[in-house]
Amino acid sequence: MSDTITGSSVRVRFAPSPTGKLHVGGARTAIYNWAFARANGGTFVLRIDDTDPTRSTEENTQVILRAMRWLGLDWDEGPDVGGDHGPYFQTECLQLYREAATRLVAEGKAYYCFCTPEKLAADRKAAQARKDPFQGYQRTCRHIDPAEAQARVDAGEPYTIRVKVPLDRGDVIVHDAVHGDVTFNARDLDDFIIFRSDGTPTYNFATVVDDARMGITHIIRGDDHLSNTPRQVIVYDALGAPTPVFAHISMILGSDGKKLSKRHGATSVEEYRDAGYLSDAFVNYLALLGWAPDGESTVIPRERISSEFSLDHVSRNPAIMDPKKLDFINGEYLHAMDDTTFVHDILLPQLAAAGIDDGTSHDEAWYLLAAQAFKPRCTLSADVLAQAAYLYTADNELAYDPKAVKKWLAKQGAHEALCAAGEALASLDDARWTPDAIERALDPLPERLGMGKGRVFQPVRVACVGGAASPGIGETLALLGRTGTLARIEYATSLAL
Repeated sequence: MSDTITGSSVRVRFAPSPTGKLHVGGARTAIYNWAFARANGGTFVLRIDDTDPTRSTEENTQVILRAMRWLGLDWDEGPDVGGDHGPYFQTECLQLYREAATRLVAEGKAYYCFCTPEKLAADRKAAQARKDPFQGYQRTCRHIDPAEAQARVDAGEPYTIRVKVPLDRGDVIVHDAVHGDVTFNARDLDDFIIFRSDGTPTYNFATVVDDARMGITHIIRGDDHLSNTPRQVIVYDALGAPTPVFAHISMILGSDGKKLSKRHGATSVEEYRDAGYLSDAFVNYLALLGWAPDGESTVIPRERISSEFSLDHVSRNPAIMDPKKLDFINGEYLHAMDDTTFVHDILLPQLAAAGIDDGTSHDEAWYLLAAQAFKPRCTLSADVLAQAAYLYTADNELAYDPKAVKKWLAKQGAHEALCAAGEALASLDDARWTPDAIERALDPLPERLGMGKGRVFQPVRVACVGGAASPGIGETLALLGRTGTLARIEYATSLAL
């Protein structure tokens, strides 16, 4: 099968095992498959490889499906969608695997093996003792007469099914779209098991049967699967199915160059979602961990990802997870939001989740002003809570930052500045309590008092917010309201010199 397949004939799949949460590496693999399908007008299939009976659970399956939906990776075939190539759960396909394995036995491409674990261990030890360069399965049962083998199976003797690796098979050359041609010596491959003695298929068999019957044209997955590929090619050949194009993408490493793990911080999609990252920003960031359309762009909307993604721009080098870059990208997406979207998608949900505002405390204009004030100062969605904290704190419960008090309220002239500010602001009634009017009322004070702007405005800010950092003074006080502002300034005069 050529790697030039394009258009609607392109079919890719993401096949997670529901043994836990969807992790960062799996999410990036899903993004690349989804983007490749969309860029080529092809089909993106979601398949659940749930054949591990001890770890695969329905709960984990739902966790993965929720993560995929949050990422916005819509699938064309799979769970909850259906399609013409189901079933899309491997546990529903056991009969298909059994039939495929039995057909290979009937065609002489596979055979029943009756070797016990003790026999296999003894053969391996003997091969090591004689320094045999081939120490895999010694093909003991390969030449048993098929009729005899069938009789032993019918008699109830335990067995596995092994595929026949052709003895004259040349090198297995994997034409990898990322790594180039990768060569494996077929003589190093033993007749590996495709069906276990417990009646279940092995991974390398089940995944090939599924990919073949689903017509998968490109397999994009982590390069930890590269070592499985020669065995899978052998199975494709035995089944008489075309071999898809493989693309093995690099690992994602932590900042220390080691495999990403909990010691590096969050590793699952859900953790990033709950931390306040936007799905568009997260998809953007993960897409750039190993792929770049031009080597320069940092903020790449999913529409561009899904139209420009190509395997020839995927790096074979390991990617490094950089939380600071992720934060930067997330901040860029937040800052680019229009105010109405920010109010309803970020501000109000965060306030409601914190139990401090159900969206009825103020009118729409107030929330829009809050969006204008806080949005440029947020990196994560949850940052709005810290920005808005002073607005939802009782005047007599406002906590003051000791450093800000020392720097701005405990300096000579602070008392005078606060008194002047209080007087100027008191001249504004509620109808004129707007950011522009507040700033116009305060602007003459530095010159009149003979002080720098910081010495006048910062004591006011500390008095009303509790600290030295906030949005513009006009927005800050307009949001707080006239009554709260004047009450806090009056109280702060008792702390100021």
